[in-house]
Amino acid sequence: MAKAPKNKKAIIVGVGLDSDGSKRLTTGPNFALLGGSEETHELMTEKAVKINEQLKKRGKALEEVSAAEFADIAGEVGLAGIKRR
Repeated sequence: MAKAPKNKKAIIVGVGLDSDGSKRLTTGPNFALLGGSEETHELMTEKAVKINEQLKKRGKALEEVSAAEFADIAGEVGLAGIKRR
């Protein structure tokens, strides 16, 4: 039987593919966001913060949720296209 990693970590990485010429990087608990126009970067930041709020409500850390539970949380904060496994 395989052993679980002792220090399991998880992070949300967001990359905005549109640009208005500015370079943007925002980091926070559980997330790192890079690029995007001002509007896109602001939206990514809002979603990442809301995901952290949902995790806190559930009393869980990002590395503790399954892919299915993460998809549920993403849907709750308005992210579309996150597939459940």
